[in-house]
Amino acid sequence: MKFKRALKRIAIFFILLVLFIFLNNSSMFTKDREDVDPYLLAHRGLGQTFSMEGIEGDTCTAERIFEPEHPYLENTIPSMEAAFDAGADMVEFDIKPTKDGQFAVFHDWTLECRTNVEGTTKDYTMAELKKIDIGYGYTADKGNTYPFRGKGVGLMPSLEEVLSHFPNESLLIHMKSNDPEEGIQLAEYLSKLPKERISQLTIYGGDEPIASVKEQIPELRVMSMATMKSCMIPYIAIGWTGYIPSSCEHTQLHLPESIAPWIWGWSDKFLNRMESVDTRVITVAGDGGWSEGFDHPQDLERLPSDYSGGIWTNRIDKISPVFEDGPIH
Repeated sequence: MKFKRALKRIAIFFILLVLFIFLNNSSMFTKDREDVDPYLLAHRGLGQTFSMEGIEGDTCTAERIFEPEHPYLENTIPSMEAAFDAGADMVEFDIKPTKDGQFAVFHDWTLECRTNVEGTTKDYTMAELKKIDIGYGYTADKGNTYPFRGKGVGLMPSLEEVLSHFPNESLLIHMKSNDPEEGIQLAEYLSKLPKERISQLTIYGGDEPIASVKEQIPELRVMSMATMKSCMIPYIAIGWTGYIPSSCEHTQLHLPESIAPWIWGWSDKFLNRMESVDTRVITVAGDGGWSEGFDHPQDLERLPSDYSGGIWTNRIDKISPVFEDGPIH
């Protein structure tokens, strides 16, 4: 009898525990987010998109773009203007160091894929980089035509130019490096900016340079694989209780859609929890391996109904109009 009573108590305990976990992480009993618009992040501004099939780290994506539907090239001021005009809340862009101690806005490790020169940005001064053609290598028909050749001269901006051109916009700066010295260099530049401007910026990249930036500018919002893990691992372990680890405070989380549904409280309760500690949540498409975005209206159907968190997109011109009448329905 005692054994049966013990088993009954254990069964009741586990039933209550499961019920608590369900209720504590269900969006049925959470703050209403119906009037909250999704936060739209335009990856590299508004650029040319390409097939993700068979892509690898050294794939030259400029050689496999789709037939152009607009005249913009990624990581340029015109492409960022177009993204904000289309409805982006934040624009992401990449930075690489130059020979003369500046940061150029450019994505690739080397220049030969997209441009008419070889080497890296570190081999050239910013003035020299202004003379190259960043549209040189783009082709949609395997090299038969190059629709942007000759049109990209002078379009590679510096970090300083972008920040000056968009003085009041939210920007996500991607450090394409794992060199801590580059983090120190960036922090030295950003530390000269007003605190209000710092609050509009988010920096992400390799663990070491991001750690260097954060050490020098603690109030700056940053993200790296290390910061993501320091937040999400303990949250996955005990987030079902409603506890939010301190490592989740004032950061940014890029969650692949393949993982997001398994997070405690997804989606509304999790979004509310992160917002309560000043953390921004951005959902990226697929498994997040190659900066996949929600680039077509039908892609949004994979998100929860009335989703109101962040959305990563390479085609802000196609995604933003979907939300003109409010969140996803």
